[in-house]
Amino acid sequence: MSVMFRAMYRLGFTPWDSGVAPPELKALVEGPEARQPGKALDLGCGTGTNAIYMAQHGWQVTAIDFVPRAITLAKAKAAAAKATPRLIVGDVTRLDAMNIGDGFGLLFDLGCLHAIPDERRAAYAAGVARAATTGADYLLFGFYRRLNAFMNPVITPEQVDVLFTKDWELVRAWGGDQPRPEFPGRWYHLKRK
Repeated sequence: MSVMFRAMYRLGFTPWDSGVAPPELKALVEGPEARQPGKALDLGCGTGTNAIYMAQHGWQVTAIDFVPRAITLAKAKAAAAKATPRLIVGDVTRLDAMNIGDGFGLLFDLGCLHAIPDERRAAYAAGVARAATTGADYLLFGFYRRLNAFMNPVITPEQVDVLFTKDWELVRAWGGDQPRPEFPGRWYHLKRK
């Protein structure tokens, strides 16, 4: 998968990058039950759309992606937006080795975990739990079935349960095949125990 993502960024083909923060994130940042700004962690940040959005709303954001080109683009977008997220090239399955710190009150993953190989997902989940403060919100989006013969990023509800129930409480899960059956995804909002 890593070679594929690097190639897609090199070609400028990033259909997942809408340039707009999703309403699910906006609800936690600006909605009726908005969280007080603090430290936020954007896992698999791509070109920084969501990291910039959170930074513009008072969050101290650390954003990580393993594709150097994505972080280069994110830095340019952040400078143009006069936003200052901390943007890092790194492996989200090795958060401890990156010394990102802890105490994050908002953790966000828009399609990163579902692309991580199964054998590295437990390391991701453990690192996310250590980075979060008690009561932190973790918003996760992932495909729950294959998109097509070429793309196989999948995280099932059962896998989310196995990876996170020790340290997190599921607040809500929603989504499905509607309104876009070509993107069979589900959102999970978890709270750190």
